[in-house]
Formats: sequence, C-alpha cells, structure tokens
Amino acid sequence: MPQLSPLNWIFLFLLFWIAVLSMSILLWWSSKVYYRSVPTSSMSFKGNKWNW
Repeated sequence: MPQLSPLNWIFLFLLFWIAVLSMSILLWWSSKVYYRSVPTSSMSFKGNKWNW
C-alpha cells in the first residue's frame, strides 16, 4: 500500500462506506415491491375494526 496522509485514509474510508451504502440502497430500491392502489368500488368496506 502506498504511503498516504491520514486525511487521505479518512477520505478513502468514507468513500468506501458511501459506496457500500449507496449500492445497498440501489439494490433495495430495485427489489422493492410496488403496491398498486385498488379502486374503492372493488373493495368491500367492512367498517372500523378498532373499538374506539
């Protein structure tokens, strides 16, 4: 490994974790399930299930 200044090691550390975080967010975003809203006419309204 080359001799780097401590500030450059900090930058490399931050760059690595930013890359890991952004790739995990991209993978999560691409595999996310998209929920479609169901029209209210096809839904049967059962009322409020909570007792308050």
